[in-house]
Amino acid sequence: MFFSVVIPTYNRKPILEKCLMALEHQQLSDDKVQGYEVVLVDDGSTDGTLEWLNHHKDIFPHVRPFSQDHLGPAAARNLGVKESRGDIIIFIDSDLVVTEKFLSSHADALMEGQKKYQTDRLFTYGWVINTCNFDDPTSEPYKITDYSAAYFATGNVAIARKWLEMAGLFDTGFQLYGWEDLELGVRLKKLNLKLLKCPAAVGYHWHPPFKLEQIPNLIEKEIQRGRMGVLFYQKHPNWEVRLMIQMTWLHRILWGVLSLGGRLNERTMAPLLQWLIDQGKPQLALEIARIFLNWYNVQGVYAAYQEAQQHP
Repeated sequence: MFFSVVIPTYNRKPILEKCLMALEHQQLSDDKVQGYEVVLVDDGSTDGTLEWLNHHKDIFPHVRPFSQDHLGPAAARNLGVKESRGDIIIFIDSDLVVTEKFLSSHADALMEGQKKYQTDRLFTYGWVINTCNFDDPTSEPYKITDYSAAYFATGNVAIARKWLEMAGLFDTGFQLYGWEDLELGVRLKKLNLKLLKCPAAVGYHWHPPFKLEQIPNLIEKEIQRGRMGVLFYQKHPNWEVRLMIQMTWLHRILWGVLSLGGRLNERTMAPLLQWLIDQGKPQLALEIARIFLNWYNVQGVYAAYQEAQQHP
């Protein structure tokens, strides 16, 4: 098999260097993987990503760069698939740093799965471990908060390109934050593809340590995720999707109660969050902040749904 690692990127040059360097150091010890390429799609970055990559292209021989206007990750991944040469597509994000056995682990899992289940209607999903350690991201241990129950998520997944093409690739209508990968997952599930967990294919997802200054951007992302969640539901109007996008009375009551109807918010909780950050516990502060972030998300979902009902 020949792997095409498709990576959309937007203004992530510092961590992108670590991402690409890790992919240049892959250990392929057997004949399962005939070769690989890294298809990098710059989604209109303004931080000089392409210029930097062109200046350092000699140290990234596997990278084939492409660019587009800022159209979002769905369009970027579609372009990456279109330009790729591999029969197996691996999606990762540009802030993911993988281990040396990353590609070979996905290859082993795909081959073993095909042998065990006597079918190629399957794909593999590796572990994604969140870390804020920029200097040594791969030192972070696996945590319970790293667990994902998603069927198809583009943080670390390997799938035959024929299934992507049969399902129709990503819907580029998802131009804001969220849900474009899970929506494609619904269509892939209809093709009876089996998800195989592949914990040996580890990627370390770096994000900067949580600070109060990040809250406005996080709130905006939750509102966008709410709007895109309604688009998801319009395409697949069923209870499973309602649960995923938090458009149920259960979620409205849950986050309404936990946030005291919005009284626990970015202003009232700021002293506690800052204290936790000062104590060296930014991740705990972020998890607590998710109380009001989820409340913003639920509000965004229902506001977008009401708007869609009024303007069908």
